[in-house]
Amino acid sequence: MQEHDARVFRGAAIPTAIVGSIAMVVAFAMKGVPGLIGALVGTLLVVAFFAVSFVVVSWAGRVGPHLMFPAAMASYVLKIVLLGVLLAVLRDVGGFDRMAFGATAITGSLVWVGAHMRAMATDRRPIIEETDSAEPESAARSAPAGRRS
Repeated sequence: MQEHDARVFRGAAIPTAIVGSIAMVVAFAMKGVPGLIGALVGTLLVVAFFAVSFVVVSWAGRVGPHLMFPAAMASYVLKIVLLGVLLAVLRDVGGFDRMAFGATAITGSLVWVGAHMRAMATDRRPIIEETDSAEPESAARSAPAGRRS
């Protein structure tokens, strides 16, 4: 992971972990140990869900920019399927509070997305990097369509 990617990841992961910790304390105070476990599972789910995408897309970006979208879509589809399986399995499991789990997962997701947007918006790295063209502008305009290099 490049330094830029790590900085953006930390900018989203740290606020999410803080909010998750607060949710765990509140859930423990309201529901006891089952609330704490529910909030912990919700926090871990959110961090894992977004971290997988971040790592996969960062890797694809290093391999080739053209792979970033397919990698993002493939990881998203896989995560949604695994999330569905996890929720189906957790439906019959006792020992944790589902309301604390759901509230923490939703809140953590919103915090992650907001913090990620803020980290990207305040980053000073240009998104589009200009390249020097070896071909003069007039030659590029005179070339037939589809034949430009």
